[in-house]
Amino acid sequence: MVEPALIKAAQAGDREALVALLREIEHQVYRTAYYLLNNEQDALDASQDALIRIYTKIGSYEEKAQFRTWVQRIVTNICIDKFRRKKPSVSIEEHEMVFQAGDNVETEVLSAYAAEEIREAIGKLPEHHRTVVVLRYLQDFSYNEIADSLNLPLNTVKSYLFRARQQLQVLLHDYQKGGVRG
Repeated sequence: MVEPALIKAAQAGDREALVALLREIEHQVYRTAYYLLNNEQDALDASQDALIRIYTKIGSYEEKAQFRTWVQRIVTNICIDKFRRKKPSVSIEEHEMVFQAGDNVETEVLSAYAAEEIREAIGKLPEHHRTVVVLRYLQDFSYNEIADSLNLPLNTVKSYLFRARQQLQVLLHDYQKGGVRG
């Protein structure tokens, strides 16, 4: 949670407060961008764009909405714009798995596969469903905060989440049965 005093100082032109504010939110901004765009480089680009926009628009932030809702609206809009401009592509990345001494290797491997399956399933959702899932389950937004961030009616948010959960259940069906994707 960002301190209101830090936000006020940043709005008043305190450069150090603004830098501290951006550093405090940069991980959350990147995480949202990564799950929406499903690509590390695109997420880094979107995060940078979002942080620059926050930097330049901090003076326009009004306390009508929570600060994190305002930030998420900026990130989400940038990601949606990038998603619409870019044709879907497949990211080929090598991931290293590092195991701590004494950890249960089997559990670590299964957890890594589960996380990857879930991330891929979220990436297959339609844009509007993916956005509400990321905000709800990865950023822990309430339904009302999602509605405010995306400028949607509350019932639409609930409907999107319901449909997204149904789609995820279908996409993760093989995994839930202990099967392997083929």
